[in-house]
Amino acid sequence: MQRNRRPLNPEHQQPHLSMGGLIRHRMKRLFLILAGLLLVQILVIWSVEDLDLFESIWITMTTVSTVGYGDFSPKTTVGRLSTILIMFVGAITLLTLIVSDFIEYRFYRRERILTGRWIYKMNDHIVIINTPRNGGEQYFMRFASQIRSVPGYETIPIMLLTRQFPQGLPSELSDVGLVHYHGAGFDPQALRAVHAGSARHIIVLAADESDAYSDSLTFDISHRLSELNLANHATVECVSDENRSRFKALGIRTVIRPVRTYPEIMVRSVVAPGSEKVLEDLFNYEHDHPHRYDLILDDLNWADIVSALVRHGIGTALAYIDKDDEVICHPPTTEEIEGKGLIVLVKSTNTPDVDMVKEALDRYRAFIASWHSQTNNKDTEKETS
Repeated sequence: MQRNRRPLNPEHQQPHLSMGGLIRHRMKRLFLILAGLLLVQILVIWSVEDLDLFESIWITMTTVSTVGYGDFSPKTTVGRLSTILIMFVGAITLLTLIVSDFIEYRFYRRERILTGRWIYKMNDHIVIINTPRNGGEQYFMRFASQIRSVPGYETIPIMLLTRQFPQGLPSELSDVGLVHYHGAGFDPQALRAVHAGSARHIIVLAADESDAYSDSLTFDISHRLSELNLANHATVECVSDENRSRFKALGIRTVIRPVRTYPEIMVRSVVAPGSEKVLEDLFNYEHDHPHRYDLILDDLNWADIVSALVRHGIGTALAYIDKDDEVICHPPTTEEIEGKGLIVLVKSTNTPDVDMVKEALDRYRAFIASWHSQTNNKDTEKETS
């Protein structure tokens, strides 16, 4: 039997088009054919019937839509034959094919979206590469909630580049507006698919926050971003501190440790670069750490306490403990503080004891008393003079 050298469909001659492209191309061709038939029918009716141009357009459109109001109808044989042709070929055949292709395209698009293979048109968005090994869904939900509470980020799109959800994102993530593309961060085609070049921020998560070997994958992705000149707005997680210099050498903007229970640290590193250093120091004793001092506070305002501790090299006051054991952060600066303790950010290598804090506060009290005394004396001299 001889091979059939003719393709079954014209689309087979265009293998460079995707399935979605083939469907759109076929719908476009059918629309053009339908438009041509309508134009010919309008001209025929206008020529052979006793109707003006608008009436010819009207009867043609009501015929092709199978409405048929009956206010106008063809009287001549040619007009009636052309109307039969446009009704069967245009209305019944072409419109049915167009509707069928449209439904097929909708199903195709839905399937591509669910499996993470649909390419969205995005700009000025956030791209998150990789999915945490443990608690990925909760991490993404909390990250989205935190980032969208930041002014200017309320409606920012978030795109996940991951292979974790081949059957579609969980409904919890879809409901908060996250979308995903099924791919890997080291793949240039996947980076183009998520429009990494037009993203506001790129985040590379550690695949396994407890395994230093995951830094190898992170480094590979970071190297690819560096080649594409995208490292300057990328934030990456690094498990081993020894590898931080390697990421910095690639031009990565921010390098932080993986902290899965607090995606707020990642959010702050994205929207306020540099603040992640302060937050990381709160979790270790390498540089600075918050320390609690139990002492009575009853005659100084918050501005005085902060100034006293900074002036005497103690540290930075973060909060105080009131008489009900509640921790009060960022209190009013001019109101007198009444409490029984302080939380102070101090140097880990040389942590002051409580006596040094009391001495610093006492010295500041003496300074304030002396300043008030001098002010009162000057006012008295002015009044007597």
